[in-house]
Amino acid sequence: MALQVLVLGAAAGGGLPQWNCSAPNCRSFWSADTLLAPATQSSLAVSADGEHWALLNASPDVRAQILTNPPIQPRDPAMYGLRNSPIVSVLLTNGDIDHIAGLLTLREGHSFDLYATPEILEVLDANTVFDALDRSRVVRKAVAFGTSFDLLPGLSAELFAVPGKVPLFMESGEDIQTDRLGEQTAGVRLQAGDRAVHYIPGCACVTPELADRLRGARTVLFDGTVFHDDEMIRAGVGAKTGRRMGHMPIAGPEGSLAAFADLSVTRKIYVHINNTNPIWHASSLERRIVEAAGWEVAHDGMEILP
Repeated sequence: MALQVLVLGAAAGGGLPQWNCSAPNCRSFWSADTLLAPATQSSLAVSADGEHWALLNASPDVRAQILTNPPIQPRDPAMYGLRNSPIVSVLLTNGDIDHIAGLLTLREGHSFDLYATPEILEVLDANTVFDALDRSRVVRKAVAFGTSFDLLPGLSAELFAVPGKVPLFMESGEDIQTDRLGEQTAGVRLQAGDRAVHYIPGCACVTPELADRLRGARTVLFDGTVFHDDEMIRAGVGAKTGRRMGHMPIAGPEGSLAAFADLSVTRKIYVHINNTNPIWHASSLERRIVEAAGWEVAHDGMEILP
């Protein structure tokens, strides 16, 4: 068994370009001098045998992601029938729209297991639109933190708490805790054989406990939403900081570059990257800074063999 990780979508919510955005990174797509490759919204596909695949989060772009990634496309109908898919399970790390909306695309009568924490499943239960997923075919399975379970044949998963916040559509009032430790935001450790990878697409801060968990890890895919905390404000496209959205910045004394500096992680990859983030540009100063610190920047279609 060999752990295979395929980045289906490297971008944060809205993707790159975002449909209604004309800020610098997105603007090039609406002109004749496109400098960047497009990126769809945050998701991974993982497998231990190349035959059975799981999605980590169900992006609103999941149909487009399937179209461009042959390993997760339907197989020979003579062997598998006219309706088939190698996707046999989906694991959610939070209830954000960019991680759950794609479930509605997966409603076409296909059977798969749907794993999440009890609180994340409550988000789905509270919205009847997700009843479009026939529960006799799509079995919702609650997973407790710290419990190892078989996500796929030969591939185990364990969820753990990561500081974060409730989904935007669940916010109420002004006092929003953005670094809450609970079941609403999770990281996941995947293992097949002697290879493991940690996936944390959303994180408000690296606590001492999280740092200890990641210390010496072989491969970590981590929240790279914004480079500067006030990046969206600087760009003139929003009024919220990264931390207000539940995402720690890359730069600064409390950013992820500093948090990982002494953790001795072998391979560090930024995912869930907002369309305002300058690290999309290979020639940018910010890109050079993260690469000098040993980080890679994910892209759609990136294959990782941990």
